[in-house]
Amino acid sequence: MTRPVPALPSPGVTASGSGARLLAGWYATGRPDALVDHLRRHGPLPAQPSLVEAVEAAGLTGRGGAAFPAGRKLRSVAARARRAVVVVNAMESEPASRKDAVLLAVAPHLVLDGAVLAAGAVDADVVHVCVSRARPAQFRRLAAALGERRRARLDPVRLRLHALPHAYVSSESTSLVRWLDGGPARPRGTPPRSHEHGVGRRPTLVHNAETLAHVALIARHGPAWFRGAGTCEEPGTVLVTVSGAVAAPGVLESAPGVPVALLLDRAGGAARAPQAVLLGGFAGGWLPASALDTPFTRRDLAPWGASPGAGVLVVLPEGACGLAETARMLAYLAAQSARQCGPCRLGLPAVAGDFAALAAGRADPELPARLHRRTALLPDRGACRHPDGAARLAASALRTFADDAGRHLAGFPCAGARRPATTAVPPAVPPETWR
Repeated sequence: MTRPVPALPSPGVTASGSGARLLAGWYATGRPDALVDHLRRHGPLPAQPSLVEAVEAAGLTGRGGAAFPAGRKLRSVAARARRAVVVVNAMESEPASRKDAVLLAVAPHLVLDGAVLAAGAVDADVVHVCVSRARPAQFRRLAAALGERRRARLDPVRLRLHALPHAYVSSESTSLVRWLDGGPARPRGTPPRSHEHGVGRRPTLVHNAETLAHVALIARHGPAWFRGAGTCEEPGTVLVTVSGAVAAPGVLESAPGVPVALLLDRAGGAARAPQAVLLGGFAGGWLPASALDTPFTRRDLAPWGASPGAGVLVVLPEGACGLAETARMLAYLAAQSARQCGPCRLGLPAVAGDFAALAAGRADPELPARLHRRTALLPDRGACRHPDGAARLAASALRTFADDAGRHLAGFPCAGARRPATTAVPPAVPPETWR
């Protein structure tokens, strides 16, 4: 099981769990919540006739990475005035993220409560819970949690659990809809959007697991309580996965607005002097070590070309090669494309190849201009947002590691380029298996 910081069984670094909301049960007991624990802590499902308005007033945004207003998405589905479908996106295909896995392990009923409450708000009669086939233990634990709820006759809607192919783009919302309709787990073009014609051509609400857990707490405690943490623009708490060169890698819960450096301290501090931090995961951006006092918010990180994304921080130590690390990630992203459009079939492999040449120190005077040109062509041209994330990562690396890039282009790659990877890059899953 992926664990909160620092590891089971001790709640650890954030000692008393002060400020924890989603992980409050874990910090209080050091064990996952069974249904009886969940009901003792949170009580039964509340009657919440104005859930959409409450979520809008709370200012909750999606925790899957895009940060779309959760209340607006709820309202869009509810406005269709037809029987809807709710999909819990617990795929977590971002390689550097473990937050949803931790949340579902220690507080599964909070996520399921949020899904059931959302179903009531949008007039849905079924909730599809989507997890990755690559995590069979997670599937078994969730199946057990659903069994507890069925025996308790807790839910007024059907909850169905599914194990989907594990690929980077299989967690995209239209990939889930397409798979649930019997197709491959690949993004489909829009329009129509899922809230208009989703599963079975019905209005479909797709929310990340963490987002729905927040919905369950907002329904119980109200918008003002939710806004008691975080900032005015980004209220509430977020789950953050911290990995790389830190003493105690894991998942922690924090309010937006704290400095990035403080998040690293809560993960035991840097194990080696940091050179940069990757924010947002493989589709994110690099923050140089000189900027670690930047608050962990979208607004404050935007000038650096970064964002919290799905709550991912990967610490790159001094001595590692940021260009080589980025090249490995870009190669993975290129291999994980759905290959349904030009930017994915042609653009991503070209950028990944250019970056591999840069990381290897191949002297090519045309490489910088070509790489900048190709990177600029990727965003907003694909059938989904997969090329946009790769372009963001590449552009960020060129800025953050500009001095290193100059030396590499001169034929003098840094010693770190020949060292083992600091950031774990999983093997790619071929698209023909995405069914």
